[in-house]
Amino acid sequence: MTVKTVRKIVRIDEEKCNGCGACVPRCAEGALKIIDGKAHLVSEVYCDGLGACLGECPMGAIAIEERPAEEFDEKAVENHRNEEKQEEEVLACGCSSAQVQELVEHEPVTSVTPVYQPSTLHHWPVQLTLVPIRAPFLKGADVLLAAHCTAFAHGSFHKDFLKGRALLIACPKLDDIEAHLEKLTQLVAHSGMKSLTVLHMEVPCCSGLVYLAKKAIEASGRKIPLREITIDVRGNILE
Repeated sequence: MTVKTVRKIVRIDEEKCNGCGACVPRCAEGALKIIDGKAHLVSEVYCDGLGACLGECPMGAIAIEERPAEEFDEKAVENHRNEEKQEEEVLACGCSSAQVQELVEHEPVTSVTPVYQPSTLHHWPVQLTLVPIRAPFLKGADVLLAAHCTAFAHGSFHKDFLKGRALLIACPKLDDIEAHLEKLTQLVAHSGMKSLTVLHMEVPCCSGLVYLAKKAIEASGRKIPLREITIDVRGNILE
């Protein structure tokens, strides 16, 4: 019979969890794993209850509570981590290396006479961090907030998403999400933008961009239309 004692241990609110995986690499013991799109505690014996994963969750889905649980076992953790290293590499985003894939390259459709496709970008800068709060190109504009990878995954990015919109780009995984939230809140509140469309990849960590947009609109005190578009790694629109 397993003996349990009352101690501090992680608790995950699955309703709040969006499966971004930001918590996974922060847990040195490997106690957390994304299963069926949600973070889960793999085993109570792997969790030391110190809460290194707490500050990494953009949804506030992780907490530390005191409850009956199996004791933390350093030897079990060591064996667990060694097994993981043997089985697969864990990427920086928390995704399994098994998700890495090579894509079939499609031949571009060409005409007899090559046609130059002009850019539909009509302003600069585009990085969220660098765009002034009262940038004139945002006033009255339909704004596209795009994850960095989307322009490379979708071959017709300019034609399908950018044309007629002002562009902001950001990465919810590698950038400073708190700084982005503050900046985007100010932009929504003071730039005069008309609407916001979020374009992100299907990978879990990229959905943090939607969370960012929702929180910024809420904090700004303005009600503007928000649209979400998801594309997969092959560039297909999943909306």
